[in-house]
Amino acid sequence: MKALIFAAGIGERMRPLTLHTPKPLLPAGGKPLMAWHLEKLAALGVREVVVNISWLADRFPEVLGDGSRWGLRLHYSHEGATPLETGGGMLHALPLLDNAPFIAVNGDIWADYDFARLPREPRGDAHLVLVDNPTHHTHGDFVLDAGGTVRDEGATRLTFSGIGIYRPGLLAPWRQTVDGDPGAPPRFRLAPLLRLAMAAGRISGEHHRGAWTDVGTPERLADLDRRLGTPGA
Repeated sequence: MKALIFAAGIGERMRPLTLHTPKPLLPAGGKPLMAWHLEKLAALGVREVVVNISWLADRFPEVLGDGSRWGLRLHYSHEGATPLETGGGMLHALPLLDNAPFIAVNGDIWADYDFARLPREPRGDAHLVLVDNPTHHTHGDFVLDAGGTVRDEGATRLTFSGIGIYRPGLLAPWRQTVDGDPGAPPRFRLAPLLRLAMAAGRISGEHHRGAWTDVGTPERLADLDRRLGTPGA
């Protein structure tokens, strides 16, 4: 199994920290945010990880190298000067991911979620990990029903953690979700494709009740860093 880490965002809300360092490479607990994911993926048995990059793209190979320190092989999917959003970024990376289910995780989150809990194959087009709604996102994203199917509508909404496993076929109808010219390579969001698959009952999920942080502001990063501490301190 391969994995994709979303790391192409500009990180505007994190400035000035992201003027010279991409958000997924900012340190938390003594290591870059992304390193926490790479360690977990390596422990799971993943050996190849695709990292989509755009903003300050050269910094990624400078910091992460080829992935060998984690027993991984890193592939960099460069999207150019303008990030392609989550859907476009995933589509752009597909040639490096093969025609098989793959893990995808946002590079700017931290969680104590055990990646080994993910199914090796989703029963539909994708399997999403949902979390309790944080204070900065109280309305949530999706609904998880009693049978483990993720819906777009319902009373008790949860927040998408940025962790999931996907079949490449999820992206097949992407043109149905894009208005106007998406550009070349195409730039579009993943959420409309997920909602399209939800309408057909093809997205499963689970509720992670442990620790999770969306590192969207310098304050949240500082809080996470304090909670994780510095190894050896």
